[in-house]
Amino acid sequence: MPQHAQNTRVCRDCDGFATAAITTGTRHRDGSRSTLRITCPACQGTGHTAPAALARTGR
Repeated sequence: MPQHAQNTRVCRDCDGFATAAITTGTRHRDGSRSTLRITCPACQGTGHTAPAALARTGR
């Protein structure tokens, strides 16, 4: 019988790529580039979102 893959919800803002390395344009003394690690604010760097039923709060 075929195995079914888990249906994980991918973040719609980052499309599953939750962390990006962005170069600042400057270099360190050894010649390597200076980078910043930026995480997706919508999913907090996980790449997945919670199902809509679990995300609802309040009434």
